[in-house]
Amino acid sequence: MKRLPADRFPRPAAALLLLAAGALAAFAVSAVDRDAAADLVLPDSAHAATAPAAADAPRSYADLAALVMPGVVNISTDKVVEMPDWHPMLNDPMFRRFFGDPEAPGQQEQIERSLGSGVIISGDGYILTSNHVIERASKIRVLFGDSKELEAKIIGQDERTDVALIKVETDEALPFLRIGDSDALRIGDQVMAVGNPFGVGQTVTLGIVSAVGRSIGLIDYEDFIQTDASINPGNSGGALVDMNGALVGINTAILSRSGGSQGVGFAIPSNMAVTIKDMLVEHGKVQRAWLGVITAEVDQTMAEALGMKSPRGVLVSTVNEGTPAAKAGLQENDVILLVDGQAVNSISDLRNTISLSGVGHDAKLQVLRDGRERQVTVTLGELPEDPTVAAETRDEGEGADGIEGVTVRELNGALRQRLRLAEGIEGVVVAEVSQTSNASHRGLRQGDVIVEVAREAVATLDDYRRLVKKDADRPVLLKIRRGDQYQVLAVPR
Repeated sequence: MKRLPADRFPRPAAALLLLAAGALAAFAVSAVDRDAAADLVLPDSAHAATAPAAADAPRSYADLAALVMPGVVNISTDKVVEMPDWHPMLNDPMFRRFFGDPEAPGQQEQIERSLGSGVIISGDGYILTSNHVIERASKIRVLFGDSKELEAKIIGQDERTDVALIKVETDEALPFLRIGDSDALRIGDQVMAVGNPFGVGQTVTLGIVSAVGRSIGLIDYEDFIQTDASINPGNSGGALVDMNGALVGINTAILSRSGGSQGVGFAIPSNMAVTIKDMLVEHGKVQRAWLGVITAEVDQTMAEALGMKSPRGVLVSTVNEGTPAAKAGLQENDVILLVDGQAVNSISDLRNTISLSGVGHDAKLQVLRDGRERQVTVTLGELPEDPTVAAETRDEGEGADGIEGVTVRELNGALRQRLRLAEGIEGVVVAEVSQTSNASHRGLRQGDVIVEVAREAVATLDDYRRLVKKDADRPVLLKIRRGDQYQVLAVPR
């Protein structure tokens, strides 16, 4: 089972873990053949059953379970793993008898077997699952509810959303789940999770939608549905369905201290999973769209610094040269409020909306600039492979003389060389930040170069001190250079 380090989480002693099938069983067997991936076109499918609408809440969920369980499968995989170097003592003849000859062919490899779940989405054998269930698999076997077992091949994988598409070949039409609209889910809606927890066999659990739009730092693109329906290791790739039997999510992770379900499970929304599936079928990979900006969250402090009544949208702290955003005229300190009419409430919202909008799409951005709203149309490009070029991240910080707990110095030749700053870059250098100051709390660091205060350029200490005193009734807005990137920070007085 994959785990994330405890320091990735704000909750003490908490451990977030992917429901990795590999935790269920791993042992050495002989080598196996590797299935080749194929690019296939998903045909139009019909005959997806739906649960009859009931006027009153049902006393039993047996009919719903009977409807959806045939469309959820168990997945087992074989993964070739390299063994660590043999210890010298294993060259002893006694150890060879039990452990084999370390020089013999195949002794340096093992096959790891693991279990997970999947969801049939078409009658001709397409199955959605979590990428970590089938990652690095050399053989994939799919076990159906009627005990039939078929081998599957990988159509496409996307590690950054943890979505994968596989396919089985069959002459019979398979039962499959109708795709629901995950955007229509409301907090408090009932949902059912179906999967193969701990490898015990197909199991259903019931709960509600605890939250939507969750970002937990597990993968690059997150828009998780949170549910208290019990999800455990082996449920990964299984179905989260609504009370009509429609697929609204692919179960993928839990937040747990013990490794078992504690009522905090996460599922990939069906709308995101289907968009990824369509790209995998059409292109064999995911083509993500891209703005080309570095962004920061707008919290209460940042909102006050920008003259906003309340926090909303996402701040553009840097517009990278030559990017779609730069070509469209997007500017630093713009606050992106809407994308194609859809509200943007966080960096994760913006990243997900833009990335899945389609390369070449003309995205209509509603932005707040200098206190007035305006529309900017951006023709989206394709996300570059180089993550440093494509970065759309945040950081928050503050400070300098005139701001409590912060000391700054003017740039000189030695400092410029130490910080590797080009001659054209002007500003003041943060020499010290008190750990108990607001500036430190907001993220300002020693070595940051403050190039703007209150949206005006800074070249000297006098510039800095003069500008810090402006608009004393609101937080001070700083633009800093850290490494090779610029960031915008808001610091309380």
